[in-house]
Amino acid sequence: MLHTTRQRLISTAMQLFHEKGYTSTSVADLLKAADVSSGSLYNFFPGKRELLLAVLEVYRNRMRETLLDPAWRGVSDPIEKIFRLLETYREMLVETDGIYACPVGSLALELHAPDPTIRDQLGAYFTAWTDAIHGCLIEAGSRLRVSVDRLGLAEFVLTTMEGAVMQARTFRDVGYFDRAVDHLRNYFDLLLYDRAALPAHVRQALPGR
Repeated sequence: MLHTTRQRLISTAMQLFHEKGYTSTSVADLLKAADVSSGSLYNFFPGKRELLLAVLEVYRNRMRETLLDPAWRGVSDPIEKIFRLLETYREMLVETDGIYACPVGSLALELHAPDPTIRDQLGAYFTAWTDAIHGCLIEAGSRLRVSVDRLGLAEFVLTTMEGAVMQARTFRDVGYFDRAVDHLRNYFDLLLYDRAALPAHVRQALPGR
């Protein structure tokens, strides 16, 4: 029961922080929505700040289970995995009529001067996200030009996604997201080798031939 109550508090906080924002969500809101007493809350968390830290930890720990694995199911090409992940965000924008916002991205924007521990947790989530994209870029191997900074490119993909979601949400128009991803795709094309122009023996040595 204690474990269930703690999980209910975290799940409720995830929902309310996403819908209302961290600052606008009061402890009373959390208690009412979770249907728990204040004693139950403080039995697990000294305050709302500590509940936020638990929420951020859950987002990070469940990223593969709830975001990456579903998006990448049936996709083997590492470059296409990146764009399939972006397509997942597009689908969420369409399903919510442009209301969707990345929950951790929204918290990062709202908490513009968080304490170091919260900032570290926000950073850990974004690092895990870019690590996943970085892994795809490493897997792409020699398909990408040797000069490509793969980690920097992974961070750029995150920047594109967050910015595209923000604009699509602001204007309630998924076209902003589509145009950003189209430009990212064009940029990737510039970073990939022109396989047709390479000698046959080089093409044969490249993965994905």
